[in-house]
Amino acid sequence: MILFFTDRITPRVEYITYLIFDEILKVKVNLTKDIEEFTRSNQPKINYSDTKIGDEIYLKPHSLLFEDKISRQIINPFLYKNETVFFESGPDSVFPFDIFAASFYLVTRYEEYGTYEKDMYGRFRSTDSILSLTGQFKKPVVNIWAGWLANEITKKWPSFSFPEQKFRFISTIDIDNAWAYKNKGFWRFSGALLKSFFKGKPNEVRNRIAFLFRSKKDPYDTYNYLDSVFKGNEDKVIFFLLLGDYGKFDKNISWKNRAFQQLIRLIASRYKTGIHPSYAAGEDLTGKLIKKEKYRFEKITGNPVEFSRMHYLKTEIPSTYRNLVNAGIQMDFTMGFASQNGFRAGICTAFRFYDLENEQCTNLQIVPFQVMDGTLMNYLNYTPDEAEKEISDLMIEVKKVGGTFVSLWHNDTVNDQAEWHGYRKVFEKMCETGFRWTNE
Repeated sequence: MILFFTDRITPRVEYITYLIFDEILKVKVNLTKDIEEFTRSNQPKINYSDTKIGDEIYLKPHSLLFEDKISRQIINPFLYKNETVFFESGPDSVFPFDIFAASFYLVTRYEEYGTYEKDMYGRFRSTDSILSLTGQFKKPVVNIWAGWLANEITKKWPSFSFPEQKFRFISTIDIDNAWAYKNKGFWRFSGALLKSFFKGKPNEVRNRIAFLFRSKKDPYDTYNYLDSVFKGNEDKVIFFLLLGDYGKFDKNISWKNRAFQQLIRLIASRYKTGIHPSYAAGEDLTGKLIKKEKYRFEKITGNPVEFSRMHYLKTEIPSTYRNLVNAGIQMDFTMGFASQNGFRAGICTAFRFYDLENEQCTNLQIVPFQVMDGTLMNYLNYTPDEAEKEISDLMIEVKKVGGTFVSLWHNDTVNDQAEWHGYRKVFEKMCETGFRWTNE
């Protein structure tokens, strides 16, 4: 048990101390405003106030955790232990910056509230993130800072120990389009064939005709292959399936299609599954579409839906997360950027969504991911070798802090064809390493 003294126990203080101690360091924390209780105690204790009391670990606070509004924060980054930090603290503090305020700023996505320039899909741009601007985007800084604090505590109280932090790996697969040609129906298949012809795509025309005459397998039908990669580790895999209505950015086949329903039930019988709320659902601020698509999924599988990841990673904070809460979703896996691999919230541990506008901690768990296939190929134009190194580097960073590494791939990107040739080996290497490290 860690005793944590502060002059004011605010919702923000409660939220971030619980995250740092209970969730990351796996020890209990007791918050107190009673200075006499704090002074008498012989247990490991932290003083988070403006005045140093005695021989405790002293952390001079920034004002952020004692505010009850969203205001523009002045960020002045500086170096400490060869790492960039911000929210400078006082000279008596054990660290020259406020670990708790900086962590709160990152995990609540404070910088994503208010007005900002969006990308072409209406998303917060990764290049505007404080971690990207300071070159810290590829490190789980919140976990690292928590480790620094743990080291200070064990130095001062050598008999106190923290549980070992174990690496975990979760392989997630998004199914945006279950099949390229199969089960699309005559008119949709014919229309796509003619479109490919008139757009001058001879390879696509040949592939569609070859499929029609059964001499070529549907390139998106990789489910048997995925089963072979995941064999023995099915509990570490989650599939997200798109059941939205057809639209410009939502091109899966109808959720009413019997073959698609059969596929959904088959996958759900082997793996954890969740909804992949459509692009349209991401634009719907009322949350009605998320509930509608969740109902469809539950009707097909007969099981309640607990997991989600937004299609196109389209997230509007806080409205998207509020809609997920209202729909009964318990864990969301959207936290990551499309254009960069790394740590959008600076953390590789699941954390609860804190609604800054309502100053309320919700029960929705946010599970960050670190790498996506489309980022490697489409945004960064990496070769398979470059992609493998990027993934390896990120996995090592997560393993150092005993966090959870989450990958995002699609059923169509593991077919080893066209531009994705060579990426199948990258996927296999990542899964082999992740499963092995988790099972050690």
